[in-house]
Amino acid sequence: MYCGSCLRDNALAAALQRLGLDVSLVPLYTPIRTDEPDVSLDRVFFGGINVWLQQKIPLFRWLPEACDRWLDNPRLIRRVASRAVNVNARELGAMTLSMVRGEHGHQRKEVHRLVAWMKDEARPDLVCLTNLLVGGCLPALKRELPGVPVLVTLQGDDLFLDELDEPWRAKVLAEMKSLAALADGFVVFNDYYRDRMSDLFGIPAEKFHRTALGADVKDFAPLAGERFSSEAEAEAEAKPVTIGYFARRCPEKGYDLLVDAFLDLARRPGFERVRLATGGWLSEKDRPFVEAQDARLESTGLGPRLNPVGSPDTLAGKLDFFRGIDLFCVPARFVEPKGIYALEAMAAGLPVVGPDRGAFPELLATSGGGRLFPAGDAKALADTLADLARDASARRALGRRGHEWVTANGDRAAMARTTAEVFERFLAP
Repeated sequence: MYCGSCLRDNALAAALQRLGLDVSLVPLYTPIRTDEPDVSLDRVFFGGINVWLQQKIPLFRWLPEACDRWLDNPRLIRRVASRAVNVNARELGAMTLSMVRGEHGHQRKEVHRLVAWMKDEARPDLVCLTNLLVGGCLPALKRELPGVPVLVTLQGDDLFLDELDEPWRAKVLAEMKSLAALADGFVVFNDYYRDRMSDLFGIPAEKFHRTALGADVKDFAPLAGERFSSEAEAEAEAKPVTIGYFARRCPEKGYDLLVDAFLDLARRPGFERVRLATGGWLSEKDRPFVEAQDARLESTGLGPRLNPVGSPDTLAGKLDFFRGIDLFCVPARFVEPKGIYALEAMAAGLPVVGPDRGAFPELLATSGGGRLFPAGDAKALADTLADLARDASARRALGRRGHEWVTANGDRAAMARTTAEVFERFLAP
């Protein structure tokens, strides 16, 4: 699986290193999987196998370090993680609660191992946790690393929380509020999500710091050049329009909502040739859901107009997908904290259609690279897609504006620069 947060964290660490900062990206649970060079350490803390065994079997909470090292071997974890694993929601809730309790949970040994490594080997000047769900180590970090600021990036904790059953959600949330009070600051990417996290965790506004997101513009820019050529513009008037979705295929990202909108759009006069291309990682849990959505298109005779490409293993495969579409839409049902996929689409010169909440209102208003629709409204989404599908000049104008904006403000250099500026505020004497 390609995790969006892991992709972003790996890209940020690499960009910070290019700025000359000494940055170590430390994998938790599983090794990082990315379609780019992996800059993370070749070791895993809180190894997923170990964490699960310590939750279920008390004996594993007392195993010697040699056994832990074997269980935390990145190759072993990759082999296990590559298989379909279904986790009961109740079990997930209990484990999550144990994890956020840190030294008071079943994984206390893992907390001590991570903190000891930081204290004795890594010796960081600053620690940045990439979500608050791994913040169970915060009390130990603050105690064992006095004077070292600890920041937390918030980029989807609420989505995970909302998937937990009660009473687990309420218990985990209470623990996370206590942990939030210990952090020195929080990194967010837009004001909408800042306000949401402030309300959820009771974080004062002054503890938030904005940084830029960044796409790898240099890889996507050639696609924009192709799209804006005079030959491509002439062809765009005649060829069928293809709507593209590229993100994790799941209910949270609105995959079914886009299918609803496409079914509506395809029935309208003048849209008999419009096509839908989909791609992105698919979990075994969500496979029946996605197959049911695709079957809806097949049952209505629209199967030939659907092009599911799966999850490309290479960047080249991803670029081929973006090359073959005319407008981009991931109609997320949840409050999207980042939306890097939208930056990539704009870098490729594509107009973006997104819901009117989360990262999208600010991103599209600032960039001028797309249009909003009322979140969760399939008919309104179909109307918005129809407006752009019939108007090639509007697609070009939005695509150009988005591409120009992301080139100037949304590349990885900007992401690294703004992040380094936040870090420097905490490191200044």
